[in-house]
Amino acid sequence: MPAKNIYHDGVVQALIADGWTITHDPLKLSYGGKDLFVDLGAERQTIAAERQGHRIAVEVQSFLGASPVRDLQEAVGQYEVYRAVLAKTEPDRIPFLAVPK
Repeated sequence: MPAKNIYHDGVVQALIADGWTITHDPLKLSYGGKDLFVDLGAERQTIAAERQGHRIAVEVQSFLGASPVRDLQEAVGQYEVYRAVLAKTEPDRIPFLAVPK
């Protein structure tokens, strides 16, 4: 299981403050015999009975490496892998990439 990012707890608190319920920490995705771990899974229920709740997957990145450009390349690549796997396994879950300001 991957280590938590330094911004992990701050992202969790921000999501909770915005009305999200953290459902997975981390969110495990299994595809092609491999396990992947997105940092967070969350849901927010809507009030209207005819609408389904919203589900998201959040990957948290810190960009603390020697090269911010390389960190960005890795983060976008990781996000794209998660996006593709979610499209196959949980198409109703929307992926997000949480990055520092």
